[in-house]
Amino acid sequence: MKTKDIEFNADDLLGSVEAFAQHLTGKQKLTLRTATMPLPPPVKSLTPSQVRSIRKGLNVSQPVFAAMMNIPTVTAASWERGRRKPTGAALRLLDIARKHPEILVAG
Repeated sequence: MKTKDIEFNADDLLGSVEAFAQHLTGKQKLTLRTATMPLPPPVKSLTPSQVRSIRKGLNVSQPVFAAMMNIPTVTAASWERGRRKPTGAALRLLDIARKHPEILVAG
């Protein structure tokens, strides 16, 4: 197994600590250049019955569900019929709604 020597650089360490302190006080934005953050896992595709189950779990009609999701009613209906599949941000929001439905209700 190959090993790699790590060189200690006090200036880099001090800079990282100072950048984190700046972030904690709101003076600097946290970016991938200043810190490593775990990203959530990708959301798996949802079946039409899963989308319908999320809506029914909220106890709302398709038009109300569409308004909560900020999408056209026809899109919500298409997801539930399997004509279209939710992707991207909508898929992430549906996953959140499935796990924490109170988030959509709270507005």
